[in-house]
Amino acid sequence: MLTLASRLRALDDAALRRTIEIRAISAHGIRDFFDLAEALLNPAAVQAALSRLDRSTLAVLAITATEAPAEPTEQTGVPGASLGLDALTSRLTELGGLPVTRADVAARAAVLDELMLALLSDDGLRVYPAVAEHLATWPDLGLPSALELASTPAPSALATVITTDSRFTDRLAAERAFAAVSSIAELVTELSREPVRELSRGGLGLPDTKRLSSVMGIDIDAVATYVATAARAQLIAHSTGYWNETEAGEAWLLEGTAHRWAALAGSWQAALPADVRSILAHRPGVSWGEGLRSFVTWLYPAGGEWMDTRVTEFARDAELIGITAHQTTSPAGAAVLAEDLDGAIATIGASLPAEVGAVYLQNDLSIVSPGPLAPSIDARLRGLADVESRELALSYRISATSVNRALAAGETAESLLDFLRTISLTGIPQPIEYLIRESAGRYGRIRVGEVAAPTALSRSYVRSDDDELLGTLAVDQTLGPLGLVRADAHRLTSRFTSDVVFWALNDAKYPVAAESSDGEVLHLRRHQLARVLPPEAPDLALILVEKLRATDGGEDVAADAWLARQLDSAIKSKQTVIVSIAMPGGVVVDYLLEPASVGGGRFRARDRRADIERTLPLSSIISITPAP
Repeated sequence: MLTLASRLRALDDAALRRTIEIRAISAHGIRDFFDLAEALLNPAAVQAALSRLDRSTLAVLAITATEAPAEPTEQTGVPGASLGLDALTSRLTELGGLPVTRADVAARAAVLDELMLALLSDDGLRVYPAVAEHLATWPDLGLPSALELASTPAPSALATVITTDSRFTDRLAAERAFAAVSSIAELVTELSREPVRELSRGGLGLPDTKRLSSVMGIDIDAVATYVATAARAQLIAHSTGYWNETEAGEAWLLEGTAHRWAALAGSWQAALPADVRSILAHRPGVSWGEGLRSFVTWLYPAGGEWMDTRVTEFARDAELIGITAHQTTSPAGAAVLAEDLDGAIATIGASLPAEVGAVYLQNDLSIVSPGPLAPSIDARLRGLADVESRELALSYRISATSVNRALAAGETAESLLDFLRTISLTGIPQPIEYLIRESAGRYGRIRVGEVAAPTALSRSYVRSDDDELLGTLAVDQTLGPLGLVRADAHRLTSRFTSDVVFWALNDAKYPVAAESSDGEVLHLRRHQLARVLPPEAPDLALILVEKLRATDGGEDVAADAWLARQLDSAIKSKQTVIVSIAMPGGVVVDYLLEPASVGGGRFRARDRRADIERTLPLSSIISITPAP
C-alpha cells in the first residue's frame, strides 16, 4: 500500500483525477493518499475493475501474478515481483497455442498500469499483492484460474443462416426498420407539441405513457424502449424535468426514411461494446442467440450480470430497429456493424416502401396519402391538419383549429392553398378552400401581447375590436384560470405572460394571434427545443484531488503517517511486530513489541522480551515487520 500511495502522490492532477474516474472511487472516507491506495486495493474495488477487462488483458495480469519470480512484498518497497514482457509474451503464446505479439502484451500491460492494478516499468510488469491475492480466490468464486484465462479457446464461430432464412430475415428487418422509424417520428412530433414529464424516481408517468403509446401505435410496455432509442440518437432530450424534441430531432423529421433509420442504427452501433462490435462486423449474416452470449461470457469472464444486461439491451434494440430479425443479422445491419452507413442506407432503402409526393383531398375535409409521404410534405401537412390514421397510408383531417395552428406558425391562406395544389391528385375541394379562407379571415380578430408596464396583476393583454367577442372571453369558464379582467372597452388583462394566454385561447379554438408592441403579428413556437448538454454535476474526482493535495504534508509527513498506519493495524489485530529503532551512534536495535497506542509523533508498546512498557518516537523507526 505504501508503494501505491507514493505512486499516487507522484501523479500530476490530471492523471490522478483520471485514475479516480476510471476506477469509480467514491470520495467518502478518503482523507489522504493512503486511504485512496487502500480503496483502490479493496477486494470489491479490485473485482469491479477486473469485471470490465477482457480475457486477454486478464490473462496478462493473472500470468504475471502467478509466474513472476518470488520476492518479498511491499516491505521491500516494491509491489510484488516483476515479469519481463518478452517472457510474458512467450508464456502466453505457449499456453494459448496461438502467436501473441509483444506489442499486444505491452498495450494490455499499459491498461493494467493505468488502472493501478499493476506497475509497468522497464523491468516488466509487477502486480500489486492485494490484486494477486484476489485473483487467487477466483477459482473458489467459479471464475477461471490464470491457466484457464490464458489457455481456454474462444467458442466456435457464430452459426450462419441458410439462403431461404436470409431472404425472410431481409423482409422482416425492413418491416421492423420502417415501423421503428414511423413510431419514433410520431414520438418526436408529439414531444414537439406537448413534452412529457420525467418522474423524480425515473421513467414516465402512466398518463403520458398511455398518450405516447396511442400516438406511436405501440404497446404501452414498449414506450420506454422507444424513448431510450430516440434519446440515444439525440432526437429528444431530458431538460428541466421534461422530455422535449431537440434541434437534431427537428432536422431528422425532414430526412428520408432510410436516412432516419441510419441515424437510429448509427447511434446503436456507436454505443455497442467494441469487442462485440468487432466479432459481429466480421461475421455478417450470422445468428446471434446463445452463440453470442457464449462468446461474450468467454470474452468477459468476470462481466457477470452487468455485461449480460448490456448484451440483452443491445440485442433487444437491434431487433427493434431491424439490425437483426429473429436474432439474425440483416444485410443492412451487417453494413452498420462494419461502419458502412452509406452502404446500409442503400441496402435498407431498396427494401423500404417507396415514398409518395401526392395525396387525395376529399370533401369531408380529410386528406389521404396512398403510401408513406415524403418527410418534407408530411411535416408541413401536420402543421395544417391532424393525423387520424398512422398506417402505411396516412390520413389527415383539416379543422378550424388546425388551420389556426398553421396560421400562427406563419402560413397564410394563399401559401396553404398553393401548397395543397402542388400535392393534390384531386384538386382542392370547395369545403377545404372555404374553411381555409374563412379561418384566415377570422385569424387575428383577437390579439395578445405584453403590457408595456407590467405589474403582478397585469402582465399581458387581450384586445379585439369585436366587443361581443371580447365579452365572450371574459365570461368563458374554460378561460377562468387566466384571470382575465376588463381594462377598457376593447382590452382585457391577465397576470400571466402573453404566450400562456395565447396558447390557452388557441386551445379554446378562438381566432387569436400574438403581436409585438408595434402591432406586428408574431409567430410563436409552443415549446422550446431541448439541447443535449452534459449533466451539470459537481466534478467529484476533481474535488477529491484538491482535498488530497491540501492534506498532503510531503515525504516526511507521509513516512510518519505510513508508520502510524502500520502500528494502528497491529493494534487493531493485536499483532506483535518487530520494530527496528535507530539509536544514538548509528546502532540499530530490534524490539519485539505489542503496540498499544499512537499519537503525537510517538507510540507506546509492550516489550515482549523485557516485559516492560516502552514509549518511542516515530522518527526513530527504520522499519516494521510482522513477528513470525
